[in-house]
Amino acid sequence: MIASLFRNRYQVRLVMLALWVTPYTLHSSDWPQWRGPDRDGAWKETNVISTFKSDALTAKWRAPIASGYAGPTVSGDKVFVMSYLDKPEQVEQVHCLDRETGREIWKFSYESIYFDIGYPLGPRAAIAISDGRAYALGTMGQLHCIDVETSEALWSKNFEDDYNASMPIWGITASPLVDEKRVYLQVGGQPDACVVALDKITGEEEWRSLDGGASYSAPKFIEQNGVQLLLVWTGDWFVALHPDSGAVAWKHAFKRAKGVINVADPVVDTATGRIFLSSFYDGSYLYQLSPDSLDSELVWSRRGRSEIHTDALHSIIMTSVIRGDHVYGIDSYGAMRCLDLRTGDRVWEDWTLMGKGRWATAFFVQNGEDTWITTEKGEIAIGRLSPDGFELRSRAKLIEPTTFLPRRSGTIVWSQPAYAHRHIFARNDKEIICVDLSQ
Repeated sequence: MIASLFRNRYQVRLVMLALWVTPYTLHSSDWPQWRGPDRDGAWKETNVISTFKSDALTAKWRAPIASGYAGPTVSGDKVFVMSYLDKPEQVEQVHCLDRETGREIWKFSYESIYFDIGYPLGPRAAIAISDGRAYALGTMGQLHCIDVETSEALWSKNFEDDYNASMPIWGITASPLVDEKRVYLQVGGQPDACVVALDKITGEEEWRSLDGGASYSAPKFIEQNGVQLLLVWTGDWFVALHPDSGAVAWKHAFKRAKGVINVADPVVDTATGRIFLSSFYDGSYLYQLSPDSLDSELVWSRRGRSEIHTDALHSIIMTSVIRGDHVYGIDSYGAMRCLDLRTGDRVWEDWTLMGKGRWATAFFVQNGEDTWITTEKGEIAIGRLSPDGFELRSRAKLIEPTTFLPRRSGTIVWSQPAYAHRHIFARNDKEIICVDLSQ
């Protein structure tokens, strides 16, 4: 019933949603946080190329950095990225580079001792930039607020010391979310500190909410019935919270098949109020926001008898894309799949882009009708997604994959790039590069 009533009413509210401006939408050319200005994987710039002129792209500049999974962010004339060194001492580093040249403007380092962490190769979370401050979150839950002009650390938090947080097996991954007043974090602390909001200026705690453990999925804002809500997919809950208080608007218990491995972001279809989730072990879920109240319902879920034997979409890291009544993504073993959002049925699968490989990962960004895809092989592709199939339009080498993973035959790159000022900014474990994508 909710789904049938929702579409028309929600489309009317799109006009209101378009007028809602956050600190991230003031400069449309920037990429100041995880997955872009509105944290939705949308790249809205025009006058960019539609095909590649060669099989390998030429970098405008290259700058050396150390290892890490955290993708870069871009704000104004600066690029920000994190890295990790294990010798001579274990330190995490926050790099600030000149956007035009790659010259290092400053570097902020702090001790970070990795222990009991799988794949201990560096920070996972992208830096969030807001009002002249960089919010950098490391693998072990060390958060620093840094002045972007002076590199001074204005305040810091430690998830274990300050919140008695239980460390996820693959470290702290969910990137900070910042608005005009607060920074929102998935902490996994005790008591009742799974999600925490801090004053963005002082670092003082404003509220804490929810029991249970953290996941790897980043929080984001949604609008429902004229109300701004904080959407969070934790290790135990899929929930919407009121940003000013942490009070629950609605929530669903998330019953996992195995341990916590929900990494992808919830994908919100603003035209219809549908929200899609995908997880390595747990498959696919579709929720529908209510058109009349702050509520939601589970429409369907799909999970095979394992992540291998399934017709659902079991993504390991990548966040899927919704186009109309269909959702597209990379399954955990490399197949690109299209599901019908109305039923969860698989429409097609395609192995053209990735080939078979455990924990296969690619990152989708939508630019108009074109889907830009960077793969773990260091390639970049431009294509179009439709219920009829995947149309690969152009493909080229972007960056060398340098990360070795157990149970994989080759090296990979697992960092989502930034698309800003008609350029792409990508990193591996040795360097960050910038490539011009303008026409």
